[in-house]
Amino acid sequence: MSVAAFAVRPASSRQLAGTGTLLRFALRRDRVMIPVWVAVNALMVLSMPNTLKGLYGTPAERADLVGRTAGNSSLRAMVGPVFGDSLGALTAWRVGVYAGALAAVVGLLVVVRHTRDEEESGRQEMVASGMVGRRASLTAALLAAAVANGVLALLVTAGLAGQGAAGALAFGLGIAGVGMVFATMAAIVAQLTESARLTRGLTAAVLGAAFVLRAAGDSATDGGTSQAFGTGGGSSPLTWASPLGWLTNLRAFAGERWWVLGLFAGAVLAQGAVAYALAGRRDLGMSFLSSRPGPAAGRLGGAGALAWRLQRGGVLGWSIGFLLAGLVYGGMAEGAADLVGDNDSAREILQRMGGQSGLTDVFLAAMAGMLGLVAALFVVASVLRLHGEESSGRAEPVLAGAVGRLRWAAGHLAVAFGGVVLLMLLAGAGLALGHGEQAGAILGACLVQVPAVWVIGGVAVLLYGLVPRAAMAAWGVAGAVLLIGWVGPALDVPRAVLNLSPFGHLPKLPGGGMEWPPVLILTALAAGLVGAGVAGLRRRDLTS
Repeated sequence: MSVAAFAVRPASSRQLAGTGTLLRFALRRDRVMIPVWVAVNALMVLSMPNTLKGLYGTPAERADLVGRTAGNSSLRAMVGPVFGDSLGALTAWRVGVYAGALAAVVGLLVVVRHTRDEEESGRQEMVASGMVGRRASLTAALLAAAVANGVLALLVTAGLAGQGAAGALAFGLGIAGVGMVFATMAAIVAQLTESARLTRGLTAAVLGAAFVLRAAGDSATDGGTSQAFGTGGGSSPLTWASPLGWLTNLRAFAGERWWVLGLFAGAVLAQGAVAYALAGRRDLGMSFLSSRPGPAAGRLGGAGALAWRLQRGGVLGWSIGFLLAGLVYGGMAEGAADLVGDNDSAREILQRMGGQSGLTDVFLAAMAGMLGLVAALFVVASVLRLHGEESSGRAEPVLAGAVGRLRWAAGHLAVAFGGVVLLMLLAGAGLALGHGEQAGAILGACLVQVPAVWVIGGVAVLLYGLVPRAAMAAWGVAGAVLLIGWVGPALDVPRAVLNLSPFGHLPKLPGGGMEWPPVLILTALAAGLVGAGVAGLRRRDLTS
């Protein structure tokens, strides 16, 4: 296309010039992250009907489950109310909130990566110097998020069609709708802030607030069977204030409320319009909410202090989340026995996830393991902060002074690996406070997850140190471990598959016996991976 031809194109067309090329580039860059996270989410959803069928094979058993669930406010807070006793309705109840949250995380990560991250790194300025429209990058980012959520919706719809075509379509569109709501929200926040890290943190905080609002609303609403099987039965205003609550109130497989999809569409269009308006009113690299001017408050005494200053906001947010999650799961522990009842299949799944003793211990062990799996996401994000500092060019001024690469990396790695210990301690404290007893055993169950989390962090360090271009593949490793840990026990996969995850080798506490050899071996493996990664960082050239 010639410059003259570009000049005579309509203004709206010029604003979007180059969108197709940028979209292809974005999808190529995310060719690992998007497929892995979409697959994790889809498999979590699609594995649930067979799992539920094995657990509750008859209508009477499913009706009994609904009755016991309706009176459990803690369970309603975690997964929402149940509106039917079919396999499809129970699937939407059991995994809907979490599938929507995962879709939201992918949406916000994709949009931030291809908007604010690109501006921070300086690549967007180079791209914008060509024949690229002012809003092309934002459009490409939103389209990439739409592709990810669209593929997820297709997989969910096709996979659950056997449970009811209408319900499957509604559920797939609802999950994708949550993802796009938070993708467009991230697009707005990316215009307001100067930092990609702050954009991700603020949007994730809104997602956490949405979960809390839905949980508070669902726990406060009577979940009796009259509401569950009736077309009436209102939800709390708090539930309606959350996009995750919209997904619940869509009522897939239980008399679908198709008009709820209009809430998703309206929110996406409104937020998208705001993002586009803001994008047209600011200069490249600037923001509407400027950072506080220097000098920085306090004293930075070294590379470690700088690393802590850069990552303390993230550590604080994760810490609050783990403490609250522990409190909620701990409060549910006593009700686990009532929920499972005499169902041997459900007991066996919990035992594969957790321990071998009493059902309460099994549940606590399973929750400690689940929190450990989530902590793997924190350690990958924290380690890859090194990659962000290097690729954005901010590492070069630091390393130009009297700071070696080892000291610079050690500060960030101390935050990452030490942060894991802090998170699991807080999770254990929350579980113990929520449960009200077995404090020592619960803390031990949480801390025993640390070596496995460190192994995932070690893989991230290894990839970053040796092959920085492949560093983002660490997210794929974390996603695969999550998939094995969440879905594997429910599908009763072979032990050899479970052992592919470092979490498959840990002792199951509380309830089981402590086994030190696997803990020590995993710790040594993590140390070896970190050492190899740091050695690779010292020998290679910095990227830019």
